[in-house]
Amino acid sequence: MAEEPEVEETEYIEETTEQVEEEGEAEEAADEELADTAVSSLREVQDKVFEEVRLPVDVVQEAQQAWKTFISSASSREAAGEAIYAALFDSAPSLQILFKT
Repeated sequence: MAEEPEVEETEYIEETTEQVEEEGEAEEAADEELADTAVSSLREVQDKVFEEVRLPVDVVQEAQQAWKTFISSASSREAAGEAIYAALFDSAPSLQILFKT
């Protein structure tokens, strides 16, 4: 008879673990949906209003890491800036008149 409560207790722990995992997955799905909504709203260029942009933490961290990698790959900050402007003006030469040199 002593073995029976242990089996029940083990089953209860397994059920609880499954419930926690399911709740965690549901939260992750909700966070992902929220992030997708926030990012998808930025796909169009807004030229009439300037609203504060709030991005998910993981997106911000990835962007910061990409920026650090880009800066560290350039010989200097000035070289990095020149590379950015060169790429911008190569892809859209008409924008060059909007910038002072």
